Amino acid sequence: MSALDWLALLHPVLMILFVYPVVGATIRLGILVRERRLQINPLPPTVPVEHADHGRWLTTGTVVAVLIALCWSFLHHGAAGGGFPGGEGRLARLLLLGGGALAGCLALWRLRRPGRRAAAALVAWGGLLGLGLEPEVERLADSPLQPEFWASHFWSGWLLIGLLLFAMAAAPEIALRPALRWVHRAAAFLIAVLLAVQAITGCRDLLGLAQR
Repeated sequence: MSALDWLALLHPVLMILFVYPVVGATIRLGILVRERRLQINPLPPTVPVEHADHGRWLTTGTVVAVLIALCWSFLHHGAAGGGFPGGEGRLARLLLLGGGALAGCLALWRLRRPGRRAAAALVAWGGLLGLGLEPEVERLADSPLQPEFWASHFWSGWLLIGLLLFAMAAAPEIALRPALRWVHRAAAFLIAVLLAVQAITGCRDLLGLAQR
């Protein structure tokens, strides 16, 4: 196996060994947070903090895994060329998008003001979209009116990232506002569905690569 082959496996390995286990722990802690709020169980006050911390690790791990997958897409399609397609200017732009996406996610660990948290989440989400819209990234289709769009690993993953970034950015408000808690629970259900879709479409795409 080449170094590029190992890089192709790094994305699913990170998702399987880190992201999915953290998802399970985050969901379990979310259930405990609700039980504590409803006084069903006399749980310690650290439970909500642990739930939020697990959510941060989940979101950050997923962003890193997606950036690795996008990096592989660019290297895979440019490996046969004599240089990076589009030249140094395009490479700098892509690095800026990737760096901005990672920086926006990491900033959510520190920012306190709601407006700044929302801006950081949008920067991270927009940076991943900008990278994903490049021709090297396989998306199957770009229009929701096409059936292939709903089978795209990229688009379901991008929606998943958006929901995770929303939960991370709005965590303080979710804890204080009942209406946002309802939104968060609905988003958590959709996140679980999208993670299942990602597992299925990811395995499909890996099989497709193996058969080429």
